Amino acid sequence: MTLPLRPELAGLEPYGAPQLDVTARLNVNENPYAPPPSVVDAIANAVRKAAEGLNRYPDRDFTALRADLAHYLSVESRVDFVEVRNIWAANGSNEVMLHLHQAFGGPGRTVLSFAPTYSMYPEYARDTITEFVTLPRREDFTLDIEAAQAAIREIRPSMVIVASPNNPTGTALSLDDVRALIAAADEIEDGCVVVIDEAYAEFRRNGVPSAATIIPRHKNLAVSRTMSKAFALAGGRLGYLIAHEELVDALRVVRLPYHLSAVTQATARAALAHHRELQAQVDEIRAERDETVAWLRDQGYTVADTDANFALFGPFEDRETVFQGLLAHGVLIRVTGPEGWLRVSIGTPQEMALFRSALLEVTA
Repeated sequence: MTLPLRPELAGLEPYGAPQLDVTARLNVNENPYAPPPSVVDAIANAVRKAAEGLNRYPDRDFTALRADLAHYLSVESRVDFVEVRNIWAANGSNEVMLHLHQAFGGPGRTVLSFAPTYSMYPEYARDTITEFVTLPRREDFTLDIEAAQAAIREIRPSMVIVASPNNPTGTALSLDDVRALIAAADEIEDGCVVVIDEAYAEFRRNGVPSAATIIPRHKNLAVSRTMSKAFALAGGRLGYLIAHEELVDALRVVRLPYHLSAVTQATARAALAHHRELQAQVDEIRAERDETVAWLRDQGYTVADTDANFALFGPFEDRETVFQGLLAHGVLIRVTGPEGWLRVSIGTPQEMALFRSALLEVTA
């Protein structure tokens, strides 16, 4: 029997990065530090309490969780204007992005982004039958803002997505650049949403502001975040978004009923209540990142400036051979980005020491 599969899906493989049992797993930008026992206990207690009511559907609008996220943002990014109505959340920022595409994409519509960037962006577009167009970044992976504005005016997308810090390069976007993108989007007669994906925002260097700080002045700006990285909660699957109420309400229309389980909500709220303990190692990860970048440059590699918990480095004549060589030494990194480049997530000092020694041996 033949399945009536959409033609554009024929022969495609599902998204996924290797999940291998190695000494140093440095390929998917996870936080290398497990939640401390006190937070594990708090999450377990919260989930146990939630389990007592699992015969009932969860709060479909998760208002308590949204209030907790708003409070966290007021502390972390000093965005005191955020209320429950300005927050949305879903199962990871992946689902938040899918909601955005469901609400503002679709047949006959276009999403614009800037390559190299997160490899899931074209998949959200594909799944919602939205055209996906990319404009190349400069050689240093920054945006050519004038070219970006010209592309917005010419292509007239319904949505522009920019990761900041960008994945896989780590490059951050200034507020002036964000404003410039919004200014071009404002010229689109039918409207255009500018999405700044800040999945790695907590790792940004001191003095780099969040795009969320300018949301009050821009109704078509949305800022996406996640608890997977700095919160060490990748297994908890909680992403969220900050925007004006009208934009958030559009996402409420397309979400599936009760898409956030009571267990997910309880886990996220317990983690938010202990965010200082969970993020205690963020400064250490930043320092390890900067040391790794400096070391790689000392070895003669080009390394993209990074405000994230990873570094893109190269170029290699045969990056696949280097990748396999590192894997043979128990170090798993990522083949991604432009041809010839590799990306390493920042792990513990012990994992990074193993990475350095393995890279020296493999490339000797």
